[in-house]
Amino acid sequence: MANGRANARNLNIALLIDADNASPASLDSVLTVLAELGAVNIRRIYGNWSKSALKGWSELVHRYAIEPHQQFDVTKGKNATDMKMTIDAMDLLFGGNVDGFGIMSSDSDFAPLVMRLKQNGLPVYGFGRGLTPQSFQQACTRFIDVDKLMAVKADEGEVTAKVDKEVTDLLIAALKDAKRDERGFASLSEVGQRAGNRSSFDARNYGYSRLSDLVAAIPIFQTETREGGSIYVKRTR
Repeated sequence: MANGRANARNLNIALLIDADNASPASLDSVLTVLAELGAVNIRRIYGNWSKSALKGWSELVHRYAIEPHQQFDVTKGKNATDMKMTIDAMDLLFGGNVDGFGIMSSDSDFAPLVMRLKQNGLPVYGFGRGLTPQSFQQACTRFIDVDKLMAVKADEGEVTAKVDKEVTDLLIAALKDAKRDERGFASLSEVGQRAGNRSSFDARNYGYSRLSDLVAAIPIFQTETREGGSIYVKRTR
């Protein structure tokens, strides 16, 4: 992390919102997820506020203490939001006071920015629609489908999506590479970390609020909770 602080509650997180490509209805859920990383002390939103389409965001600016940035559409069909967000993100990065980023957008143009931020060791959570281009999704430390995120919250953790073969294979590979004990169990946190190095997937995209819940729902895995609350997992077949 930028300041080497160990306590996540003290980590300084920046949330940058592309108002043209993000849903205001998901903001509360996004802030809840980002609490995993630290305190979202920097909250900025970018867009052309003369557009009626951004009215929903305008109503949230004061309620959530978000700093609005006006970006005029200089050329028809294009806007300067992406460039301004990128400049601000790099300024924050080199300022040295930010420990992680959240980017709300479904725009693939932010993929290079995300990769650059990660090169400095900072986690970057992306929040967008399910149809967000894979280039942006995979660039993120975690990419969360906001529609499924809100569905999980509304259903209080009920399953809303089937876990596909790709994710199962990813977890199998991560488990194989993880350190296992004499009974074949590996720490779920290590498995999750190894899976995260290969993919930006997040359990919430499959209707589960935690990775442990997702893994427990896959028949080929067995989990157990040990002293101290640590969860371990092994493959049963």
